[in-house]
Amino acid sequence: MSLELSEYLQKTVDSLTDQFSDKVLNVYQSSGDTFVLVDADSIVEICKYLKEELHYIYLSDIFGIDRYTSENRFEVVYNILALKNPARLFIKVRCNEEHPELDSLTEVWPSASWNEREIYDMFGVHFRNHPDLRRIFMPEDFNYYPLRKEFPLLGIPGSIELPSSTPDPE
Repeated sequence: MSLELSEYLQKTVDSLTDQFSDKVLNVYQSSGDTFVLVDADSIVEICKYLKEELHYIYLSDIFGIDRYTSENRFEVVYNILALKNPARLFIKVRCNEEHPELDSLTEVWPSASWNEREIYDMFGVHFRNHPDLRRIFMPEDFNYYPLRKEFPLLGIPGSIELPSSTPDPE
C-alpha cells in the first residue's frame, strides 16, 4: 500500500471522523498501516459501527502495550479487517495506570475473548462485561503482570513455584 490511504480506508476515516468527531482523537499512518486512536469509553460503539456499517467483520488480533508513561500508560490495539474491500485498520485506546479498564468487545466480536484474557493476564487491563475474565497463563493468585515494564526480567523470586531443574532418578 502506498503512503496515501486507499479509497476504502479514506472512506472509513472520513466516516469515523464525521460520525464520531469528538471521539476520534487521532488518525495517522505508520509503515503503510492506518491507526485511529479513539476515546476509550466509545470503543464498543465505534467498533459496532465499523463492523455493521463499514464491514470490518474480521478481528485479526488484539494486543496490549505498556507505554510506561505517567498518563494513559496502557494501550490496547485492535487489528481489524474489511474482507469485502480489502482494508486493514488498527483501532487504539488508552487507559490509565491506576485502574486500567476498558469495555470488552466480545459482544461485537466473540473472538475477542481470548485476546482480552491474555491482555488482562499479562498487563492487568480489566475488561468490563467480559463473559469469562480470568487468567490464561499465570495462576489466579499471582499478584503481578509479567508484560508490564517494571516486572523484573528474571521474574520475582519465590512468587511462583518452579519445577525442579534436575531430572528425576529412574
